[in-house]
Amino acid sequence: MTVAGGARIRLRPVGPNALLADVADSATALQVAHHVRAHRRPLAGEIVPGASTVLFDDVLDRAALDDVLTHWRPDASHADAGPLVELPTDYDGPDLADVAGFWGTDVDGVVARHAAIEFVAAFCGFAPGFAYLSGLDAVGLAVPRLETPRTRVPAGSVALAGGWCGVYPRASPGGWRLIGRTDAALWDVGRIAVGEQPALVAPGTRVRFVPR
Repeated sequence: MTVAGGARIRLRPVGPNALLADVADSATALQVAHHVRAHRRPLAGEIVPGASTVLFDDVLDRAALDDVLTHWRPDASHADAGPLVELPTDYDGPDLADVAGFWGTDVDGVVARHAAIEFVAAFCGFAPGFAYLSGLDAVGLAVPRLETPRTRVPAGSVALAGGWCGVYPRASPGGWRLIGRTDAALWDVGRIAVGEQPALVAPGTRVRFVPR
């Protein structure tokens, strides 16, 4: 469909009651998700932004959803600034020197540049609590993944790959460049009991890494 402003959103069925919207990028996905959530009544049971898609699961009113999407304006509809989460970080990762080489600086320069970025959680995946944080591409700091993934990355590892930053919520294999670590609990189901989300960093959350 063509939406206001001339942009395009492609909708594809996913099973009997879900739709997948193809959009330009992760920032657009967040904007579209926010636009639909802001409607006066729920249009889907769950709305999940991705890298370049938005999943509308358990669609309640297809005609109304189509109408709301048609009136989305990419040049005027912006997701509200999400909450800010600060993650105390020890910059002592084994790939710091490699990242410094990619960035044309030294280890102190990596720390300064990384800590200066206000990242935004674009979407979650890979493991519960793992958020893909955008922000590196905007300042030309994308880095390649490892040629050979590690068999075990410790929980709390702060890592970079391509244009993304992320924090491993639990120990697992991984091929991202490790630059530091944090003690923050990225995933805690105990938060549900007090009315909070189990993920510390949900899509739309702003994230800053604070050196310690």
